[in-house]
This record gives sequence, structure tokens and C-alpha cells, in this order.
Amino acid sequence: MLATTVQPPVLGIVVPCYNEEEVLPETVRRLTDVLDRLVREKLVAAGSFMLFVDDGSRDRTWELIESYRRTNPRVAGLKLARNAGHQSALLAGLHRARLTADCAVSIDADLQDDPEAIREFVVKYREGFDIVYGIRQSRATDTAFKRGTAQMFYKLLSRLGAKIEYNHADYRLMSRRALDQLERFKEVNLFLRGIVPMIGFKSARVYFDRHERFAGESKYPLKKMLSFAWDGITSLSVTPIRLVTAAGFALFLLSVIAGLYAVVQKLAGNTVTGWASLMVSVWFVGGIQLISLGLIGEYIGKIYKEVKRRPLYIIEKDARAEAESGNGAAADGDGFRDESAEGAGRVLGREYGR
Repeated sequence: MLATTVQPPVLGIVVPCYNEEEVLPETVRRLTDVLDRLVREKLVAAGSFMLFVDDGSRDRTWELIESYRRTNPRVAGLKLARNAGHQSALLAGLHRARLTADCAVSIDADLQDDPEAIREFVVKYREGFDIVYGIRQSRATDTAFKRGTAQMFYKLLSRLGAKIEYNHADYRLMSRRALDQLERFKEVNLFLRGIVPMIGFKSARVYFDRHERFAGESKYPLKKMLSFAWDGITSLSVTPIRLVTAAGFALFLLSVIAGLYAVVQKLAGNTVTGWASLMVSVWFVGGIQLISLGLIGEYIGKIYKEVKRRPLYIIEKDARAEAESGNGAAADGDGFRDESAEGAGRVLGREYGR
């Protein structure tokens, strides 16, 4: 049963984009249909909008966003000065949507996540949930390799003590209250799938079927997926570095036992031979040491990035949607400035690095 509210909430749909000119027309059409339907049902306010974040695309993505903004009152655009990465682009959009929206849904532009599930997200939000996770019902569209590695990744994170929603990517709804708390997380090494559950507000799940990518190529090839998984593991848990310590103690005990065995054999008059086994042991210990140094270096590198406090992203242009005009100003005191009489584009003078 929906909670009784004086006004339907203003919904902002945040869509990070990187070289998405092939899929963008269909994405705009589908999301516009969803928003219009929600407005007609009085589930969301008429000032609800879509915010497309151009993450330094090299194709016509920003040109298309500006074009749609001129013809579609629900389209807003945010152009980053450079390619900051999916997580930073998503965070930029959430920060921006928070200024004029009561709640925000994040969804990728490729239409693999079903836009029709947004209605259920909003219903859950109006029932009192601050965070609503979109959960894949199955991974039937994935290859066997991707299914297997995904299961390993989720299980590993769980074993390492990280709280993360199984089969959830970045398709979720967050209330403004949750977005306010998200701003308090100061990580430069972003892994939103692990950060959002840390907020701890009341949450719900909406299950949906994931589709094949509508058009274009995946922006997450194998190498990038593995890098993203590794970043997630090292950003959310210090357990790997503790395992290095445990491995060090185990090898130390093993060497003590081997040494005692050699002494006993010598006293018994037996000759301890085996250069091959000795060299294998040396190489094994050397390999463990190098792996351990690499892991420690990974954590030191993350600390280095954190202490430098470089901005996660820099906004070059902010083009508000016409539908947002009644939602309140996009925080003039927060860095936004009109660059034209029509207000077609705004530049955010502030750099976001927390």
C-alpha cells in the first residue's frame, strides 16, 4: 500500500554514458515513456527528469544529449571534462540529481537493465524504503565463464566480510536522505556496490530480467571487469593483507618443521639430499614474497590516491532539463552558473574531490 504524500516525489534518472551514440536514441525514448507513464499515474511529479552524464565520450554522445534536451523537456545533461570512469560518472550524476530530485534511480544506457522495473522502485520508495536494489533474476544472457566468475566474485567478497547485494550491479533507487549520506563517504577508490549498503537505511529488492545489450559494444571487456573486481575487493576489505600475514606465519612454521626434520635426520646418520626440493622451496617462498609485496603495494597505492585528494571528476557543462524548472534552482551557491540568457548550459566551477 502506497504511503500517503502531499506531493508525488520528483524522480531523477541518472544515466552514465560513454560512447553511447548507437543506443542513446532508444534509451531516451524508453525512459521518456516510463517517466510519462509514472507522471500520469501520479507516482512521480511532473518535474521528474533524466540526467545523462557524458563521461568524456569520443563520439557524438554529448551532441545527441544536447539535441534531445532542446526537444525533450525531461532530458538534462552533464558533461565531464574527461573520462573519469563509470563509478565517478555515476557519482557525479547522483550528486547533481540530489540538488533537484527527491529520489534518484541509476541505470546504464545500454538497456540491459529493464527500465520498466523503475515503477516498482518508485512504489517501494513510496512505501518508505530509502534504497531499492535492482536484482537480476538470472544470468542466462551471460556466458558460462562470466556466470562462473561473477559467482566467485560475490562469494569471495562475502567471505572477506564485505556486505554486497548478490546479482546487483548499479541499478538502484536512492532517496535524497540516502544521497545525503552517500556524500559523507570520502573514498577516492570508488566501488558504489559496496558503499551503498554501508549507509544502512531501510532497503528493498526488485527482481527483473536482464536483456542483451540493445546496440553498440560492451564498455566492460574481460580485462576491465577483472580490474573492477580487484578494485572492489581491495577497496572494501583488508582481509587479503591479513591473509598475507597468515601465509607468512604458516611458511615460517613450515620452515621450522623442515629444519627440525633435517637436524633429526642428520643426528640419525642419514644424509639429507635434494637440491631440487631445496630450489623449489626457495622459488616458492620467493614467489609468495613477491605476491605479498604486490598486494601490500596495491593497498599503499590506494592510500596514496586517497591522501592526494584529487577530484573524482570535473564538470565541464551542466544542461538542466526544462522539466526541472519548477524543482528549485540547481543551487547557485553550490557552484552552478548560467552561461547563456536561455540557461541552456551551465558550468560547474567546483571540482568534486572530497
